[in-house]
Amino acid sequence: RWPSLLKYYSHTDGVSWLEEYKARHNAGLEAQRIVASFSKRFFSEHVPCDGFSDIETLGCPSHFFEDELMCILNMEGRKGLTWKYYAKKILYFLRQQNILKNLKEYLQRPTDQQSFLEGAVLIDQYCNPLSDICLKSVQAQVDDITDKVRKVLRTKNARHPSLASKAGEVLIPEVELQRQVLDAMNCVLYEQLKYKGNELDYYNSLNSYIHQVLIRRTGIPISLSVLYLTIARQLGVKLEPVNFPSHFLLRWCQGKEGSTDIFDYTYIDAFGKGKQLTVKECEYLIGHHVTEEFYGVVTSKEVLQRMVGNLLNLGKRESTDQSYQLLRDSLDLYLAMYPDNVQHLMLQARLYFHLGIWPEKVLDILQHIQALDPSQHGAVGYLVQHTLEHIERRKEEVGPEVKHRSDEKHKEVCFSIGLIMKHKRYGYNCVIYGWDPACMMGHEWIRNMNVHSLPHGPHQPFYNVLVEDGSCRYAAQENLEYNSEPREIPHPDIGRYFSEFTGVHYLANTELEIRYPEDLELTRATAQKIYSSGKE
Repeated sequence: RWPSLLKYYSHTDGVSWLEEYKARHNAGLEAQRIVASFSKRFFSEHVPCDGFSDIETLGCPSHFFEDELMCILNMEGRKGLTWKYYAKKILYFLRQQNILKNLKEYLQRPTDQQSFLEGAVLIDQYCNPLSDICLKSVQAQVDDITDKVRKVLRTKNARHPSLASKAGEVLIPEVELQRQVLDAMNCVLYEQLKYKGNELDYYNSLNSYIHQVLIRRTGIPISLSVLYLTIARQLGVKLEPVNFPSHFLLRWCQGKEGSTDIFDYTYIDAFGKGKQLTVKECEYLIGHHVTEEFYGVVTSKEVLQRMVGNLLNLGKRESTDQSYQLLRDSLDLYLAMYPDNVQHLMLQARLYFHLGIWPEKVLDILQHIQALDPSQHGAVGYLVQHTLEHIERRKEEVGPEVKHRSDEKHKEVCFSIGLIMKHKRYGYNCVIYGWDPACMMGHEWIRNMNVHSLPHGPHQPFYNVLVEDGSCRYAAQENLEYNSEPREIPHPDIGRYFSEFTGVHYLANTELEIRYPEDLELTRATAQKIYSSGKE
């Protein structure tokens, strides 16, 4: 009945299956109750920080609860979109909380027990909590590559110590034997398996996720270095991470172990097919001279800091993701490692403020910043004032505004909720999830968007639309037309507003229908008229 739960049981366990079934069944009912309640409670705002409080105090096993959420997400067809939307949010939260706990435990271990690969997996899991990523699976793939390296090594030196069953537990002291391992690694990784640095799509976040590096066989310097270093250590060669500016490297000791002389090391560029570099060549790589400190070895925590820093920078660059999910996730990770970093705390507070979410959490962050650095009182005071105003406005809000098409002021509104439209000027496909009888934006927005250049200007209906590129826009009626080939709109918020895609239009969920009570029938009639006549 629930094959995904098999991993939680051992064949030797004495299990009361009736009791397990009851527990799973009850967890399923609890999950369904909570998911159903989320749409009603949080339709008009983002799920607040305390919105998950009843999930944190679950009276049932969390893996049963998660399994029901996965069942909801995997429901076939185009129905249950709202349930899927909130099930995804809840599952995202649950898994991230668990991964964050694992990361904090990892950081508390002695440094010699902090595997670079495990750290990379934890970052990957946190940013992709709905993907099936686990250390065991990633390690198995790395072990498979290691076995391929051993096969190549055996053809070169059948008595090589790395071929012993306990290889990796003991480091190989001879430099020449270490060189043979690295040569075999380069042969397997770059010649046989065709791994390479992703120069064409360098700023793709997939390059930073270790499971994607293994699937796509490409990455950036730091992710490829983690893979390279892990394989080398499993074969008895101690490589160390070097936080070189602009291009992460590894170093390989050619002199006395633990030497502080940077010229006693060869530097390895995993992004550049394992090329071995001198100090001078490292400088040629980035085009300028650097001081000796940049050739030093770094800890696993510092490696994770750089990986998360890369994701932070990508999150700032992303322009289409209006939820800034990557930036939010990478800030969470950074602050889990460095909870008192004022710069990143301020960035987090500004981000939540910009998105208009979690005002109570914004106040907590600002209070923490003020305690850490009183010199920030100007920026903190400004954000505190505007956040308190936001909270007061929210308290004053009275129920949802209901828009009846029969109202005289709405007679010019031609299109209805759920219709698939096309923008005449920009060509994008979208679905309507709200409308106003005239433009409700401020003068600055109207001026910036050049609305007055339209024949009807701001004095025409405007529509809130979810666009296929993941953005939300506000479009003038004269710029929209019926889409002759309606298709699903792949927008992350589609389930927030709609419960089903019929094949030609979307059906508003209960909460949206309350706000536009006369649109559903009109949408059905319009879609039938447009698309049935087209088929004839």
